[in-house]
Amino acid sequence: MRLFEIILIAIGLSMDAFAVSVTLGLSVKKPKIKEVFIPGFYFGLFQALMPLIGFFAGISFAGKIQNYDHWIAFVLLSFIGGKMIVESFSKKEKKVNKNPFLFTKMFLLAIATSIDALAVGVTFSFFEVNIFKAIIIIGLITFCISIGGVKAGNIFGTKFRSKAECFGGAVLILLGLKILIEHLINT
Repeated sequence: MRLFEIILIAIGLSMDAFAVSVTLGLSVKKPKIKEVFIPGFYFGLFQALMPLIGFFAGISFAGKIQNYDHWIAFVLLSFIGGKMIVESFSKKEKKVNKNPFLFTKMFLLAIATSIDALAVGVTFSFFEVNIFKAIIIIGLITFCISIGGVKAGNIFGTKFRSKAECFGGAVLILLGLKILIEHLINT
């Protein structure tokens, strides 16, 4: 898997964190520096850890499913992307409590926004991926996008949240399709 593809996956995965960060930015009048960086830290860390866990879980059974790993990657990325697109059209607003930056709230939000990254980690185990380079890229991109989300939420409100989530979902679906087509053409 090439660097460009990993960057696209990182951007796609970070869209959930971006959407939640926008909501966090909405919840404060003027975020303090600490409140801008807290979501980036939590979301970046968990978006990096989950693919690592998924990668090592996938390695344990990758050899057994080598003949159809491209289909699994396609289905997982399409499912994750489709879920993100459906959620982007949801009218249901996510509620944020008075102090959303507390440890327990941020911890739970970080887990919730990074579950998809676990499945992506499994797909990484099917391909030649430097997992440590990939998780650093995913973590850093999510960190930066989350910081931007807090700032954007504070400035622009909910206007771009659903569009970002829809874009992230589309990116993941297209990457899954690319993996499938490349494998079918090369066999």
